[in-house]
Amino acid sequence: MPHTPSERGPHPVLVIGAGPVGLTAALALRSHGLPVTVVEADPEDRIRPGSRALFVHRESLELLGRISPGLDRTLIRNGVTWPTRRTVYRTREVFARTYPQGPQDEGRTPPFTSLRQVETERHLMAACREAGVVFRWDAPVTAVETDRDGARVVTADGTTWHAQYVIGADGARSEVRRSQGITMSGDRSEAFHVVVDIEEDPDDPLPLERVFTYEHPALGGRSVMRVPFAGGFQMDLQCKDGDRPEDWADDAAARSWVAKVVGERYADRLLWVSRYHFLHVVADTFTDSEHRVLLVGEACHLFPPFGARGMNSGIADSVAAAEAVARSLAEPAERAQFVEAFAHSRREAARFNSEAARTALAHLRPRHRVTRLRQAAGAALSTVVPSCGEWLERAPYGPRTGAPTNTRGRY
Repeated sequence: MPHTPSERGPHPVLVIGAGPVGLTAALALRSHGLPVTVVEADPEDRIRPGSRALFVHRESLELLGRISPGLDRTLIRNGVTWPTRRTVYRTREVFARTYPQGPQDEGRTPPFTSLRQVETERHLMAACREAGVVFRWDAPVTAVETDRDGARVVTADGTTWHAQYVIGADGARSEVRRSQGITMSGDRSEAFHVVVDIEEDPDDPLPLERVFTYEHPALGGRSVMRVPFAGGFQMDLQCKDGDRPEDWADDAAARSWVAKVVGERYADRLLWVSRYHFLHVVADTFTDSEHRVLLVGEACHLFPPFGARGMNSGIADSVAAAEAVARSLAEPAERAQFVEAFAHSRREAARFNSEAARTALAHLRPRHRVTRLRQAAGAALSTVVPSCGEWLERAPYGPRTGAPTNTRGRY
């Protein structure tokens, strides 16, 4: 029987996208007492492989705990906070520091927690269901139209949804953004990285530490990072210009280089292999001309993963967007001001994050011989000048300061 198009609404607000950023937006809206429907293109039983964003910063944990009391503690209990950071230049250790670990039940928020994105989403979803968020699955958005009275969202089954506001959290290929004619500005790297998720060996686990190695000698001078998460660790290999994906990014190739870094016993424990190019792109505006659409997360910015800026900035975007919507609904005469303030502050944060990641990339992929010489000199001096080792440790992640924090800051 053919489907009969239907009308849904009116809704105060629709959230498009049920990733971690969209789920955060839904929870933030519920914290303001607003009814929320999340419209998601994928089916409810979708499988999202890989660790993806695995690092939840303290600022994000505090925001999540504010909009959904107890969610921060849940993520902390189910993640890991590795106590040791190490940096190696070729074969020389240039930085190592171990931080004291306090009991997790004392209510203190650690600097971060590390768990696979699928786990973060599972806990966010449970919090959304408990908060009364309504979901519409298997409903790809095909069009969004706005005017001074609100927004109309059309899904692939012909349903038209009416809402006063739409929060677009539908990712890098955002139909919400495209439908408003909003463009992204920036650039894309030619070289690629390879990301591998590896299951930990429970009988003989590696030390719980983050290790970054510049110019690993067993990998032809390519740099590699190991980051633990609950139940395993992620390895990120920086390939060189001209490298072929089949030599580094398929399963067999990944098993080969993983074994060279962490040993043969991990070659058959790979959970996921992926490759990506660096993108430095930010939407030219985070709202439409009628101030009815608010873009958040990868719908409006894409950064390299240095400093774990992607999901964390999206969480801050979502909390700020929900606040702007709540204020606009309470004071409709001022709605354009509230939405524009959101769009301006979050775009400034995105521009900061993009440039911070660009600074990190310039260090990781130095185009000038002088930078390589500085790195080599820093490694040689690190034993007598500790600040040189600290520079080599911090530089791959870009600056952490320079913009306000929390809902209007770097994240």
